[in-house]
Amino acid sequence: MTVRLVHTIAVLRKELAAFPAVQTRGFVPTMGALHAGHGRLIHRARAECDQVMVSVFVNPLQFGPKEDYTGYPRTLQEDCAFCDARGVDILFAPEAEEIYPRPQLTFVEVSRMSEPLCGRFRPNHFRGVTTVVLKLFHMIQPHRAYFGEKDAQQLALIRRMVLDLNLPTTIVAVPTVREDDGLACSSRNRYLNPQQRQAAVVLYRALQAAQNQIAAGATDPRQVQAAALAILQQEPLARVEYLELVDPDEMQAVTQITGPARLAGAIWIGSTRLIDNVLCQPPG
Repeated sequence: MTVRLVHTIAVLRKELAAFPAVQTRGFVPTMGALHAGHGRLIHRARAECDQVMVSVFVNPLQFGPKEDYTGYPRTLQEDCAFCDARGVDILFAPEAEEIYPRPQLTFVEVSRMSEPLCGRFRPNHFRGVTTVVLKLFHMIQPHRAYFGEKDAQQLALIRRMVLDLNLPTTIVAVPTVREDDGLACSSRNRYLNPQQRQAAVVLYRALQAAQNQIAAGATDPRQVQAAALAILQQEPLARVEYLELVDPDEMQAVTQITGPARLAGAIWIGSTRLIDNVLCQPPG
């Protein structure tokens, strides 16, 4: 195995200092349980950078008190092999005590953009995301960092954080990777039993229907959302948390479709929460 597995910040800094001169360091932050979506992020980083780092860290700050922090899949041995097979140079897998040695009193918050969509249902979730990403950026000093479009709100927030705080890191968006039937790849998919897995694809079908309506010329967001909701409501195992049409940059609701818009949704299948989104383009 050639990937260097590192667990502490001190060793990480030694590894970075010992590495030959690096022109472009690429970084893929993850919470582990790596899958094909992460694989595409790593592949893109490997193609564009002469050093590639991946982090595996289940961040407690982004989980609410009733969310699945303790049960979130932790598969470090498999993740290490996954990274090794894809040419990752360093895998940083710290414990929570390494990242948060004392109670965290300093946070990063991107206001307004963090309030709709997932932010409405997961208080302080995005504050936890942006705080840990900034900490990792300071530790790793990447030139380029790779994020999937499946987490569109997270991607938009991190882009804005980098812009507002003048960070010297380019954020690279990578398209969502889907399974054969369209379900977006996610670490949480492994929670689904066969019946739930079959039902889960209803979210993508609903998003596609709305996307097609907008491509055909629909301009009323309420009409588009109603068509998508009608599809979701046909699946008895699906419970809708939200389905909203927002502008792609700041994640604010649109009142008229005059340009590109992102339809984002979250549903529950049993005890598993799934999110997905598509970029919708009006004709012309």
